Amino acid sequence: MSEITLLHGQYQGVIFTVSINEELLVQLTQANGIGGNEGQIRQLFKDATKDVAETFLEDGLGGVFAQHTGKADGPRVMIAGHMDEVGFMVSQITDKGFLKFVPIGGWWSQVVLAQQVTITTRDGKTFHGVTGSKPPHVLSAEARKQPVDLQDVFVDLGASSKEEVLSWGIRPGDMITPYIETRRLNGTPFLLGKAWDNRIGVAVAIEVLRELVVSGHDTVLFSGANVQEEVGLRGAKAATHLLRPDITIALDTGTAGDTPGMTPKEADSELGKGPQVIIYDASMIAHKGLREFVIDIAEEENIPFQYTFITGGGTDAGAQHQSLDGIPSIAITIPVRYLHSHTSMIHEDDYKNTIRLVTAIIKRLNHESVQQIRDNA
Repeated sequence: MSEITLLHGQYQGVIFTVSINEELLVQLTQANGIGGNEGQIRQLFKDATKDVAETFLEDGLGGVFAQHTGKADGPRVMIAGHMDEVGFMVSQITDKGFLKFVPIGGWWSQVVLAQQVTITTRDGKTFHGVTGSKPPHVLSAEARKQPVDLQDVFVDLGASSKEEVLSWGIRPGDMITPYIETRRLNGTPFLLGKAWDNRIGVAVAIEVLRELVVSGHDTVLFSGANVQEEVGLRGAKAATHLLRPDITIALDTGTAGDTPGMTPKEADSELGKGPQVIIYDASMIAHKGLREFVIDIAEEENIPFQYTFITGGGTDAGAQHQSLDGIPSIAITIPVRYLHSHTSMIHEDDYKNTIRLVTAIIKRLNHESVQQIRDNA
């Protein structure tokens, strides 16, 4: 097991150091789990927190949270990543043994072609395949200019017939996920993986919990992960009704704007410059009091962060803040290059500083600060 020492931080004058586990990141990103099929990640979360969780709470859709009580009568705080990644589901097996599929989550068809995938059967067996479509050689000049329709893409397993595929145990409804090995890019702080959205949020939830168990806090903390975010923030609603929190923080990923062709108007976050504090997205306007509380802490603790506005997407905070009678909520995200593709990239310092920021926030939460947040709506 390899460890990285987290950047030093400070809680109101007290220096702290957190260690994070690279092996955990590899396990989380290389696990397979689309919306409605997140069991592998749920088990990894439990395994990583069972020594510090007082109990586990699970909603009826599969969301899982580890509870830790810092103060029995303290405010109830929910921090949540989401377990699911974008992927596909087998919809049909052709007579010649090719798989047709439907997307689970948002995909741009141009990033789907000629990619290796993993098919996971209901009993956990895995099979390797590659996506395909008509080759450009047989397309008209006009057709070559158009993005391929996902309905025209298939998975090639190397099978010769439908009967052969069925004999392997593959059926409609089985999960298809991208295949890539998680790795550090050329010895740099940049990390490549298939499912940073949003296994990195799950990892943050794990590491924050472990740090707070040691350093203490004044809340009843529920740290965990929702299901089915990529298909409409569905699991967040169920989990929030189960936990009934006073404050919620969504831990997710956001678009980076530091690659060629991007403009600051489209996205202005950069990898390595800190977590994104989401001020506005398509699902939520961050609670004013909580937003200012978070920003004040980041500035006081010298934790780098980036203001972020997202017009074309949302996070589980969009569902969490509308639950019950309305809950002060915010999303804190890690910038990612190449979201919703087979291969995405993060900077390890953003991960470390997200852990620092979320930990510092929870350390400052008590009944008085929560009431001040609510009064500043």
